[in-house]
Amino acid sequence: MTIEPPSTRTPAPAPPARPARSPLGARDSRFGFMLAAPAVALFLVVAVYPLLAGVWTSFYDQSLVRADRAFVGLDNYTDVWPVFTDRLVNTLVFSVLATLFPVLVGLALAILLNSRLPGRGALRGLLMLPWLLPGVVVSFLWAWIFNDSYGVVNDLLTRLDLPTVDVLGQPLTAMAAVVVAKTWNTFPWVMVVILAVLQTLPREQLEAAALDGATRAQRFRHVSLPHLLGPLALVAMLEFIYNFGSFDMIFVMTGGGPGTSTMTLAVSLYHYAFTEFSLGRAAAMGVLWLISLSVVCGAYFLLDKKLESRT
Repeated sequence: MTIEPPSTRTPAPAPPARPARSPLGARDSRFGFMLAAPAVALFLVVAVYPLLAGVWTSFYDQSLVRADRAFVGLDNYTDVWPVFTDRLVNTLVFSVLATLFPVLVGLALAILLNSRLPGRGALRGLLMLPWLLPGVVVSFLWAWIFNDSYGVVNDLLTRLDLPTVDVLGQPLTAMAAVVVAKTWNTFPWVMVVILAVLQTLPREQLEAAALDGATRAQRFRHVSLPHLLGPLALVAMLEFIYNFGSFDMIFVMTGGGPGTSTMTLAVSLYHYAFTEFSLGRAAAMGVLWLISLSVVCGAYFLLDKKLESRT
């Protein structure tokens, strides 16, 4: 009898066992979709549908005072384009000035409040009051201050035997008045952001610079300012985006006047829709406004991404 030698063939490896799928996975997914569905539906109704409806309306001759409408293609865009370029200049002027001055005032006050100033806690609270007021309230307040008949400015000029000025009735001074009101309303939030950054500065670097004989101005330039540039840039971009779409303050104080000196894109769109009752032209102006604002928002996202890559 022959005995066969034992086989040396190694058995094939068993396939890896698949991880058991949790019986709650599908149910959790459905539950997650159910939780997100109301927010998605609200976003579609509140944001997406009005946007698409506005773009669709921009191709029609549609009015608030008549029910019918006619397709006109790009005629609305052709009609509003010269007006858009003119209003875009006013919008950019207002946005730049209404961003620059709050940033400068907020930066100066943040540096002041970061020092050992007596009563700085109460002063911080008082300086926050302009930010807490609604924009319409601030607009009426400053419109009363600059009023040519009974305003505070002309009353002071009269008491000083100086000629009065119709601030809101002249193109240059009207834009300046709106910028002053906007600056007073928005500098506190810039101040708060910069003050928060100043509170997180490395004290070791500041103390080392002081020991090396650096003056306060030199410490700010070489130690504090590099840490502030990123937050300052983001705050300025956000403020510019907000001012680019600002409506209430200009509409209440000047209504876009005198003439068209303070007529921004937002106020112009309002006049198209509710003064001329031309929804088609208003929608075309809104689409052009949206495109220009998208460029600004794109610049903000690029700046934010660049600053994040540095950290």
